[in-house]
Parts: sequence; C-alpha cells; structure tokens
Amino acid sequence: MNRTCLPKGDVVRLFILTLLLFGVMAALNPDRFLTGRNFQSMAFQFPELGLLALAVMIPLITAGIDLSIVSIANLAGIMAALVLTSGTGASSDTTAPRLLAAILTGLATGALCGACNGLLVGRLGLTPILATLGTLQLFMGLAFVITKGPAIAGFPEAFLWLGNAQPLGLPVPVLLFGTVALATALLLSRTRFGLQLYLLGANTTAADYAGFNRPSLLFRTYLFSGIVAGSAGLLMIARTNSAKADYGTSYLLQAILVAILGGVNPNGGAGSVTGVVLALLSLQFISSGFGSLRLSQFAQEFAWGALLLLVMGLNALAKRDTRHPR
Repeated sequence: MNRTCLPKGDVVRLFILTLLLFGVMAALNPDRFLTGRNFQSMAFQFPELGLLALAVMIPLITAGIDLSIVSIANLAGIMAALVLTSGTGASSDTTAPRLLAAILTGLATGALCGACNGLLVGRLGLTPILATLGTLQLFMGLAFVITKGPAIAGFPEAFLWLGNAQPLGLPVPVLLFGTVALATALLLSRTRFGLQLYLLGANTTAADYAGFNRPSLLFRTYLFSGIVAGSAGLLMIARTNSAKADYGTSYLLQAILVAILGGVNPNGGAGSVTGVVLALLSLQFISSGFGSLRLSQFAQEFAWGALLLLVMGLNALAKRDTRHPR
C-alpha cells in the first residue's frame, strides 16, 4: 500500500460522507445554512483548527503525538503581540517592518518550541505523549508569566487583515491554510523526508535497518509541527485582535479528532492531507448546521464522536472484507 496517502476507498468514503453531511445540514435549515453569510463564517472559522490538525498530523504519522500544539500557538501569538504593541506612536513608515518582525517572531517561537519537543523526543528518547504533556504545561505557564493573565489586544489594522480580509471574495485565512496544507502535502509525498516519516511510523525496525537517522527525523518532525502551530497562533490573534495564554484550549482534542477522522493512523505509517481537509470540512458542516438549528454544544460533540466511530467502523469493515472475501 502507498503509505503517502489514505487507501483510495477510505478517501472516497470520507468524501461521500462529507457531501452527505453538507446535504443533510442544508436540507434541515436551508434558510440559515445555505447563505453567503454562513459560508463566509465557516471560511473564517475552520482554518485555525485546520492548521492545528496539520500540526498534530505530522507527529502522528511517526507513531508519536504533540499535545503542546495549542500552547505553542498561544505562546507564538503572545510573542508576536508583544512586538506589535511595543512602543507608542509608531509612524506609518515603521508599520511594515513591525508587521514582518511580529510574523517572524511568532514563527520563530513556534520553531523554538518545536525544537524543544524534538530534542526531548528525538535526542533524549522520551515518550512523545509524556514529553509533550510536559511542554504543554511549560509553554502555557511561560505564556501566563509573560502576560500575567490578561489578554494583549489592540493590533494594527494591517495585521488584522491576515485574519479578517477577503480580497476578491476569498478569505485570507482560507488562502493561508490552503498554502500550508499544500506545502505539507508536497513535503509528505514528494520529499525524501516525508517518505522516511511514513516508513518510520509503519515499521521502526525496517527504518533502522535502512539506516535512517531516527533522532534527526523526529527532531525535524516536531520542529515542523511547531512552525505550523506557530502559524496557527498568528492567525488566531489576527482574527480575534487579542492574544491570551489559554485561548482555544478545546482545540487540542478537536485537532486530534480531525486527524484521526481524516485517516491518520495513531499507530503511525498512514495519513494524508486530503483526508484531514475532508474531515475538517465534515466537522465544520456539523458545527455550522447545528448552530443554525440552535442545538447545544453537547449535541455537536455527540455528533462529532458518532461520526468518528462511524467512519472508523466503515473503514474497518471494508478492510476486513478485503482480507477475507466471501
């Protein structure tokens, strides 16, 4: 099987299920769901979660996990916010350099946090779930120390453009997510590094016999995850015009849900960006549809869990039928 993507049948089933969910939600409340305002709202909501799902997807492929992605995103956003709000009375000719410095600071913070995880997992050999659970608390605590609790707000309009503008009718957050998703897909399917990640996750022994530098691979894996999480942090503060140490705490479980629903094998060795994007859209359709029907958050979470079990069950049945044809 080609490990750089989901089995074709899994992708087809998930695609059909996504279309069915869209059709059901549209039929239940077309006056609210099938509106330009609702589609615009969805377009601004899912890119943040999508970036975090990509950040958690890469370590999962290696049979690891990164529980610190939301803390990394918040810390990256806070560091960028400090740059944006430093000083007073900034003139217009310093706006562009300040914006660039803030963006680079956010990405560099994500990279440093990812490198910390990479050293713990790749170099020291710590169990990923325990190492990143520790850094989750570490990065969150550091963010609280820096901000002392309150949110940092009041960013330049030029920076808020990243999270709220829609040139030619296309929301900038969607364009940013699409760019990162495409880059991730190319990294996984067209580079030696990506192919080695799949083999490392699928068969560690074979990877060792092939001469892979496992510590280096894992270090780069978590480094990349940290950079993607940092980009999510930049997008979050640009959309909300504020940076806070505990923003989006529910995003962690949601990002893992999206990745697993999208076909990423938690035991490593399989997963694709296409599957993650389809899973992301499925959950967004449910969220927006239930919101238009004024159903509670608990009903939405129930539907998300049921969808995950349904997809996993269908895939398991299909694989069983393939292995044991009648």
